[in-house]
Amino acid sequence: MASTTFSGPVTSTNGFIGALTGNVTGNVTGNVTGNIAGSGSITHATTAAINATATATAAQVATGYITSTSAAATAITLPTGTLLGAALGAVRGTVFDLYVDNTAGANTVTIAVAVNGILSGAAADTPGSFGDLTVPSGVTGLGRFTLMFSSATAYVFTRTA
Repeated sequence: MASTTFSGPVTSTNGFIGALTGNVTGNVTGNVTGNIAGSGSITHATTAAINATATATAAQVATGYITSTSAAATAITLPTGTLLGAALGAVRGTVFDLYVDNTAGANTVTIAVAVNGILSGAAADTPGSFGDLTVPSGVTGLGRFTLMFSSATAYVFTRTA
């Protein structure tokens, strides 16, 4: 099979077949199937700053990375399952990681779910770990949360780091 190099966007009406190796940079939209393996890092091209108690917009959550630098305690309520599902193009089985960075903050950030967002069984059973919805300030102020969609409009929420 021949190898072809492109510079610029590439589209296909019938999809792409084959293996992808090397580094991938940029944004991925749509459905990804297959295996993703290897080690490396994820760099979020955009982030959202929420520095006061508020309900996050679906667009803010869809960045995958929320920062807070507030001196006051901050509560961030996630959007409804319907709004978030639409922003992410979610279907049953969609899994999405959300990072909350409070390393530059001076007080705690607390995450809350909204309508059609529920805490997972692990979060309900072990509130001190999987159900810990607070992110401290300072050097330990990083949290990773996973949203697993049971439908296009409902998600289950768990702290995963």
